[in-house]
Amino acid sequence: MISPVVCFPKPVAGFPPEWTDSTWNLRSLSHVPYSSRNGFRFSRRTRGRRILMCSDSSSHSWNVPVLSTNEVVERLKLAREGQEEFMAMYSSVVNGITTDPAAMVLPLDDHMVHRGHGVFDTAMIINGYLYELDQHLDRILRSASMAKIQPPFDRETIKKILIQTVSVSGCKDGSLRYWLSSGPGDFLLSPSKCLGSALYAIVIQKDFTVTTTGVKVVTSSVPIKPPEFATVKSVNYLPNALSQMEADDKGAYAGIWVDNDGFVAEGPNMNVAFVVNGGKELVMPRFDNVLSGCTAKRTLTLAEELVSKGMLESVKVMDVTVEDGKKADEMMLLGSGVLVLPVVQWDEEFIGDGKEGPVAKALLDLLLEDMSSGPPSVRVPVPY
Repeated sequence: MISPVVCFPKPVAGFPPEWTDSTWNLRSLSHVPYSSRNGFRFSRRTRGRRILMCSDSSSHSWNVPVLSTNEVVERLKLAREGQEEFMAMYSSVVNGITTDPAAMVLPLDDHMVHRGHGVFDTAMIINGYLYELDQHLDRILRSASMAKIQPPFDRETIKKILIQTVSVSGCKDGSLRYWLSSGPGDFLLSPSKCLGSALYAIVIQKDFTVTTTGVKVVTSSVPIKPPEFATVKSVNYLPNALSQMEADDKGAYAGIWVDNDGFVAEGPNMNVAFVVNGGKELVMPRFDNVLSGCTAKRTLTLAEELVSKGMLESVKVMDVTVEDGKKADEMMLLGSGVLVLPVVQWDEEFIGDGKEGPVAKALLDLLLEDMSSGPPSVRVPVPY
């Protein structure tokens, strides 16, 4: 008969020091206080009783260390070495900003983590200015409304928190990423028992490099999100990730989604645009069934300058078939991560002459100028 035992791998805080790598009969646990310590829970029904928790077989012995808070922090710091530089994080859960990457954590029971019930957005930090912060802020609030998340603060308060987080970070070039979630509270499906919605923000310092070399894209075989989800910038990016992985496997830069009617939709995290009719017309797929890109919409506005200069005759938002897209004079990807990136090949077909086009270059120049010296409506100074 196997003797009822409990195994303790190493000295465990809260237990007698002699309980180390030894096997103890549970009859000796009758003096253990009624409590839960380091994951070992002793109820009134188990105190002093012979309950089998694990045998003394080596195959059942535990070798995962029980860490103190300081040890957890130290290991988190080591885990961050060599990764992107996180400069500051705000969390409404603690109602404060930290500059210690090891403390930049989320509650595991936040419904954004285990249910994907959250939305997010990003604003670029360019030479001490937040680019299109208001536009991105409007979009995350719109996404939050569609996801039935009531923000913990009003718009102006959220904006002030985001600016202060960047200010505390000291970051002059990088990105500000922020989330609104249904909040922590439990692991149920509905957030009805959550303690309240949450706001998180993090500042990532990085040098922004502009890529002007044309890329290849492929038609994504991953099912496109239905419009009611595609138009929300939620944290549920599994289809997007699978689409990108598929593109990587095929040696392409990104996958292009096509909707159920055969019209060009979007990429995994960027919009698409084309130059047609002999290089005189810029067209972009409608935003009805895809995410409304802030960079894409700003590019449409800036493109009017090319019309006034005679480089383009018109700028339109309209349905574009795959056939028309592949026959376009130019194709480009638009987004805050790529700005304006020329596409020179789609699947096995070259776009135009297979080289970067003049309109894509002109639009990139306009966007870069706008980012560095645009009007106050798109550039918010950070008071460092």
